[in-house]
Amino acid sequence: MLETMIEDLLKPESLPDPTKRVLLVQTHISLVFVADDFVYKVKKPVNFGFLDFTTFEKRAFYCRQELDLNRRLAKDIYLSVLPIRFDGKKYSMRSRKGEIVEYAVKMKRISEQRLMKSLYERGALTENHLRRLARTLATFHVRALRTAEIDVFGEADRFRINTDENFAQIHKYIGISLEKEQFRALQDWTDRFYRTRRELFDTRIQQGKIRDCHGDLHMEHVCFSRNLSIIDCIEFNERFRYSDTVADIAFLLMDLEYHGGKSYSASLWKHYRKFAGEQAVEPLLDFYKVYRAVVRGKVNSFQVDDPTISSGDKDKAVQRAKKYFSLACSYLS
Repeated sequence: MLETMIEDLLKPESLPDPTKRVLLVQTHISLVFVADDFVYKVKKPVNFGFLDFTTFEKRAFYCRQELDLNRRLAKDIYLSVLPIRFDGKKYSMRSRKGEIVEYAVKMKRISEQRLMKSLYERGALTENHLRRLARTLATFHVRALRTAEIDVFGEADRFRINTDENFAQIHKYIGISLEKEQFRALQDWTDRFYRTRRELFDTRIQQGKIRDCHGDLHMEHVCFSRNLSIIDCIEFNERFRYSDTVADIAFLLMDLEYHGGKSYSASLWKHYRKFAGEQAVEPLLDFYKVYRAVVRGKVNSFQVDDPTISSGDKDKAVQRAKKYFSLACSYLS
């Protein structure tokens, strides 16, 4: 079914809006159909433990979640949820005939030239960009939902569920995308941090810093258009979205450093720290950078097992994963 649906939805006539061509971009959890003016994002029927899209009902629910949650930081980009129908012969988002078999999130297409990553790679990312982004994120974090239920996700024992899950899931990639010595060093350092710095987690809860955050902040999700938009937040697992605000921005700082932008990372952190009123959180910031780098290494490693991804793209994913795991190890102290 999936292969046939992909083939059909790559035909311009199957989409609801006029377009001359359609391109497919795949992630480990999504099929993204890129048309001239719009993007249509379909969830893959996958289960990674932390994410379960294996039923139609779950995919439908999380499409609606994706729309609602992302409108917090990108209301002009996220437009609607559309049905995908099958009439017995072909799949279509345009036809009103047939059974609804999937849903897609419709988004306004973003100019890649305006993405933070593109600006950085062209040497066009400025101090003003970083200051604007820092202010936007600090304001978002201050206004983001905080409840007693959300506070619990800032506890050391609760957050440890995330890191333990990471180590359980990357173990199979030892010898593929990371070395045994790297795995042990990362796991030992993380265990030691929980034992010796527990008070840092408690302090952050008391300060009201555990919020309903974005959860997946990296350069490809930041768009400097007329309105600064931040897309693709985590909709599929509250455990990844309910977090310390420093854990949220740590992802973006780590991403800049992964791409060689250490000075940009330092500048962004300087501005964010001022706007958010953060003080003396560097040990926790490093902890979350390690966590975020491991997550990115894990996500890229997952592509090794995806049957819809070519061998060439799998090799590239492995190289990216290796670089992320090496970066994670560089933060260890």
